[in-house]
Amino acid sequence: MTEKILIEDADLIDHDGRRPGWLLLANGLIADSGSGPAPGADRVIDAAGAVVTPGFVDLHNHGGAGVSFDDEADLEPALAFHRSHGTTRQLLSLVSAPIDRLERGLARIAAATRADPLVLGAHLEGPYLADARRGAHDPAALRDPEPSDVDRLLAAGDGALRMVTLAPEREGSAACQTMLQDAGVAVAVGHTDAGYDEARAAFDRGASILTHAFNAMRGIGHRAPGPIIAAVDAGAVLELILDGIHVHPSVAGAAFRMAPGRLALVTDAMSATGCAEGAYALGGLDVVVADGSARLAGTSTLAGSVLTQDVALRQAIEHAGADPVAAVTALTATPARAVGRPDLGSLRAGSRADVLILTDEWSPAVVIADGHRLNTVR
Repeated sequence: MTEKILIEDADLIDHDGRRPGWLLLANGLIADSGSGPAPGADRVIDAAGAVVTPGFVDLHNHGGAGVSFDDEADLEPALAFHRSHGTTRQLLSLVSAPIDRLERGLARIAAATRADPLVLGAHLEGPYLADARRGAHDPAALRDPEPSDVDRLLAAGDGALRMVTLAPEREGSAACQTMLQDAGVAVAVGHTDAGYDEARAAFDRGASILTHAFNAMRGIGHRAPGPIIAAVDAGAVLELILDGIHVHPSVAGAAFRMAPGRLALVTDAMSATGCAEGAYALGGLDVVVADGSARLAGTSTLAGSVLTQDVALRQAIEHAGADPVAAVTALTATPARAVGRPDLGSLRAGSRADVLILTDEWSPAVVIADGHRLNTVR
């Protein structure tokens, strides 16, 4: 018999709003919710008035706990670390690399996706990026997209390739964008020097995400609106890295107002996340982590982050001034929708039972994924 778990006396927050109530979990799903008398259950968790949200969904994450998803290493420490901070589902991101290395990385992630339903699949951040906006990507690995490459990457991913970031101005980008989308892969515009028209054309062709908005792209000019406004006008989802370093809190607050319901708070976390400051690597490039930021050694160039999604939630609410409902939505329903998983990121009946009970500091005290309480809570 399937165990029924009741979470009672909860302050429920999701994309439907904020309300007091209870949740009933069964068979890995949210079976029911309400605000009146609660049903019976095999096990009761008293939330004692604490905030309860869906589990967080991260579209852009390169690793943590000393593990890089680019390397041939055990992924579990990084996954467990981020789950302890509320990320119950995530894409595993790979940086730009030669095609054969990306094939090997995709094969590893495909295997992880088959073995672990909490892994949503792979995100390729490159190699089809603009050299002028490459950030912490190896310039030697950047290239124009070719159909034969895309075929190889799709085959290596074996259905697990869910998202690709590309610069639409690179030769061959339009044709390969169509190939990816026809295969069910979400295309994101990013690491691009494109202006408004070129970026908007990519969105009109079906690109649906802007990778880490404001970073590694042209800014907003009053006569040259650039890719950020193109994404806003096209109805795309805008990733934001809210670590207090990548984007000023006031700019983040403006983004919440510009694109309500269309922000996805991502970590862009690298292997040093959760570790001591010092020397690390990202895609073969040397990185130094100091004062809460990761930068290419000897430069001011940011190299991902050491962010977790609970900290992003706190940043959004306490520093960017976002309403808690909007902030939670940006960590749950919006990123879930961006990768075609409407069964995630919601407290509605029928959604997957990914549920967090948060502390007063917006960090998880209890993490439940697929109806099972995880042993990864700090």
